[in-house]
Amino acid sequence: MSGLAGTGGLIRLVLRRDRFLLPLWVLAPALVTVNLVPATEALLPTAADRLQYAGTTGTNPTFLALYGPLYSGDLGGIIVQRAGFMPVVIGVISALTVIRHTRAEEEAGRRELLGATVTGRGAGLAAALAVTLAANLAIAVLLAAGMAAQGLPLAGSLAFGLQFAAGGWVFAAVAGITAQLSEGAGAARGAAVGALGGAFVVRMAADVGGEGNALSWLGWLSPFGWAQRARPYGGERWWTFAVVAVLVAALMAAAAALSARRDVGAGILPPKLGPTGASPRLSGPFGLGWRLHSRALYGWLAGFAALGVVYGAVAGGVRDMVRDSPELAEFFRSIGGQAGITDAFFASAMGILGLIAAAYAVSATLRMRAEETGQRAEPLLATATTRLRWAAGHLVFVLLGPAAAMAVAGAAAGLAHGLNVGDVGRELPRVLGAALAQLPAVWLVAAIALALFGLAPRFTGAVWAAVGAFIVITMFGPALDLDQWVLNVSPFTHVPKLPGAAFTAVPFAWLVALTAVLSAAGMLGFRRRDIAAN
Repeated sequence: MSGLAGTGGLIRLVLRRDRFLLPLWVLAPALVTVNLVPATEALLPTAADRLQYAGTTGTNPTFLALYGPLYSGDLGGIIVQRAGFMPVVIGVISALTVIRHTRAEEEAGRRELLGATVTGRGAGLAAALAVTLAANLAIAVLLAAGMAAQGLPLAGSLAFGLQFAAGGWVFAAVAGITAQLSEGAGAARGAAVGALGGAFVVRMAADVGGEGNALSWLGWLSPFGWAQRARPYGGERWWTFAVVAVLVAALMAAAAALSARRDVGAGILPPKLGPTGASPRLSGPFGLGWRLHSRALYGWLAGFAALGVVYGAVAGGVRDMVRDSPELAEFFRSIGGQAGITDAFFASAMGILGLIAAAYAVSATLRMRAEETGQRAEPLLATATTRLRWAAGHLVFVLLGPAAAMAVAGAAAGLAHGLNVGDVGRELPRVLGAALAQLPAVWLVAAIALALFGLAPRFTGAVWAAVGAFIVITMFGPALDLDQWVLNVSPFTHVPKLPGAAFTAVPFAWLVALTAVLSAAGMLGFRRRDIAAN
């Protein structure tokens, strides 16, 4: 039997399982980016306005680090830079999709059942990669068509679409490798997202000094740097996509080779044997929760600390960046605070970190569902441990994990910025407070996941669609001039834009109240429903 036998059937299975999520994450990046065209035309209506904007964002270290280089001062080039973070988002989604349909399936025991049919050893990996790569190609086609339909050059539009797809292709292939390394889906996700974060940091270091700086060569060490150097609308370099294609092919070949060398359910890296006797700290539901969540939490804390340092270090350049550009100042105020451009930058940055923290909170919440479907919860609940105590061992990390992550990020950003301006005593508590102000919105997102877990466990994965919607609304809603009722859908819209805005307690009270109601509904539903057999 061929190693790829049954791939077509598994592709149909993946498409059926993702029939709701897949169209969302294909359409959203393309539609949001296409709609930036009229929004940018309204913000910068004349060629002189665009040249002034480009002269600022194309040279300022802050904008270069966050969004990448600007290769063209016309409308298309500005859109490419403004959407510079979107390939990162697509890369994360692509990596998680591949792991969901490979390692997570093995961890749940479903892959072994499928393997008992006429299914080749490499069919599961091939199906997951095929669907994910095709979805990224669909994003590229939709984006290129949408940009060209608004009068932008076809060649630049095609390169722009491929730039989006490149991030997804590379990190789908990276996830194909990490899915082979360990026995747990969580470790595979952590390794893939860690590789993506490292590539993004390398890209930031390469671009912060502008084109031709001493570190610009680092851009060729990051797939994001390769895709950006394709220069959509700025004299396209098509050969960079050939480099991406070679890397993707090599990574997929490596993933296939690793998959062929291991047993189903096992990983290339052997699990580390624990001590013969368990520590007293591991007894009880909270000890188990610590054992299950602590390693992932350490990784998230390290990532938030690094992001905090980056945001704090580049904040000092924001004032210089907007000094000669009222349009750019208005853009930053539209996505952040109202009492100073640096405060607006930190409000925007802390909002982005809050969205990332919400993703961590959802992941921690859904660990309960993974324990349930993996048949590890039922033996514990057959003892004297109640359902509420078992759930509490997980939920303490849902509450305190994001709080610790935002505190670390806020403290790192405040310290870095305070050292830059020579006033740590003032800046650190202000930025830390802005970071912690995101927590009620983060907890509400986790409460949505908990409500689905308790009331409709089969649909718990749908919470990721809600997370994606909140990301789009929060990050791109003001720029797209969405109606206020649409903006109000995201809980992050209701958080005061600290440190610049005035503090008001009413939004926090409403967010906490909604969190309590949804959490109570989820826990009540969990107490009353049956435990899943698989």
